[in-house]
Amino acid sequence: MADEVSRLTGRAVAETRRLSGGDTAAAFAVRLDDGGELFAKSTSPSMPGAAAAEAASLRWLAEPGVVAVPEVFGDGDHCLVTEHVPEGAPTAETAAELGRGLARLHYAGAPAFGSPPPGGPADAWIGLAPMRNEPEDDWPTFYARHRVQPYVRRAVDEGTLSSESGKILDRVCEDVAELAGPAEPPSRLHGDLWSGNVLWGRDRAWLIDPAAHGGHRETDLAMLHLFGCPQLDRVIAGYEEVHPLADGWRSRIPLHQLFPLLVHAVLFGSGFGSQAVQAARRALAG
Repeated sequence: MADEVSRLTGRAVAETRRLSGGDTAAAFAVRLDDGGELFAKSTSPSMPGAAAAEAASLRWLAEPGVVAVPEVFGDGDHCLVTEHVPEGAPTAETAAELGRGLARLHYAGAPAFGSPPPGGPADAWIGLAPMRNEPEDDWPTFYARHRVQPYVRRAVDEGTLSSESGKILDRVCEDVAELAGPAEPPSRLHGDLWSGNVLWGRDRAWLIDPAAHGGHRETDLAMLHLFGCPQLDRVIAGYEEVHPLADGWRSRIPLHQLFPLLVHAVLFGSGFGSQAVQAARRALAG
């Protein structure tokens, strides 16, 4: 890892230290000869393009200058080197500022629903699961075709979902245009915004490990609700100060949670499949 970091950054490495955690990559703290610190991750050879996709995502999210995102210092076939972010603790004000920044990020927009970040591959990843970024003219088509149906098919084929459960999810895809609420332009999404990908720094919150693409802004917010997030009410309040959400957005949270729940179902089993079916029923009930 030291040699790869030096090759990618052109800087001499004094020490690397393996960090705990990380489902998709081995993570390292890197100390440089000049006393500086970097963060590096080594992605699995079974996930081609993952480092390039994440690097492109980070650069795209950083481009508007409205949210804190680690700077990318280099990426290779299976290695990504970024800025080191010292950790802190969430506060009410950093949470509100995260909401305001996230609203501005979404407002920065994207070329289309499903568009990948500039320079990013169409075949990307969300966690350990492949994720296709394929532009479509409208969000319902994109969401059904590229975010729900591929994982429903895989889950049914692998026995994680029954065929009857698959039919319930197929019905959501058939009705998604009616369930989606008011039409909105494509937003610039983090794309995998569960609470673990919000890094609370010493004076602000940082967005890490993105699976960025053009999508519907309610998807990022539904992700934050899925596994909980510190100070979430303050995050939402800050968001609505800048870019108020459409009426009924809370009732649409289950619709937007289908994608991450199905990803978890194909990766981790039928318990998440059952949650996806429950979310589908709630989405259909409105």
